[in-house]
Amino acid sequence: MNDGTFRGGAQAFKLDTLLKLSDVKGIDGKTTLLHFVVQEIIRSEGVRAARAGRESRSISSVSVKTDDLLEDISPDTEDNYSSLGLQVVSQLSSELENVKRAAVVDADSLTGSVAKLGQSVVVTRNFLNKDMKNLEENSGFHETLKSFVQNAEVDIMSLLEEEKRIVALVKSTGDYFYGNAGKDEGLRLFIVVRDFLIILDKVCKEVGEAQKRSAKTRKKEASTSSTASSPSHKHQQPSPDIRQRLFPAIAERRMGDSSSSSDDEG
Repeated sequence: MNDGTFRGGAQAFKLDTLLKLSDVKGIDGKTTLLHFVVQEIIRSEGVRAARAGRESRSISSVSVKTDDLLEDISPDTEDNYSSLGLQVVSQLSSELENVKRAAVVDADSLTGSVAKLGQSVVVTRNFLNKDMKNLEENSGFHETLKSFVQNAEVDIMSLLEEEKRIVALVKSTGDYFYGNAGKDEGLRLFIVVRDFLIILDKVCKEVGEAQKRSAKTRKKEASTSSTASSPSHKHQQPSPDIRQRLFPAIAERRMGDSSSSSDDEG
């Protein structure tokens, strides 16, 4: 990350940065950096999913590299890969469903409830050992209360141990992204991921709709070019893709590189 800069060699980033991907917009005011990232991911994931499907069906035993599949592919094949990749990315929200649930949990309230349960068991244990000491040991009520306290103590101790384990995991996750993170920063990770998944779901829906419109446009253009006799239909330029809308300088740079190469060959 940050290769070639004074911050080069970074090994992680703050998850909050994910929420900023939708703030960087292209020249159309609608396309965002997150759209671009999703497009790139679904393309590579689509190729990977297609290759995995072929391998699982044992259609071919030849190992094909992802980079090779990305080169010289037809529009229909690319649409296929993008459709498969979009399904993979769209499933992320379902796979992290527990994270979204954790984001709405009041950790302080939950911790307080467990602590109160522990205090209540202590009070009950004291009542059993002091106020009920004069009762017959073999009385039904005494035996029932004694059994209840013993079982409750085991369950509450298990809850306390589980709480410590979860707090340690949350803190280690927070430390991974934020360094020496505090308690609140670790718990905030769930909220950040939940908010990002909401944005991601929206972008995936928009990208899917754009794919459908693009496929319809290509089919219409193909049908028109096959029936029309005018040369203008045969040389109709395709609409710019999301990379050109978001980063128009890329297209200009490529044109400049092509021109300089032609001059060198001449």
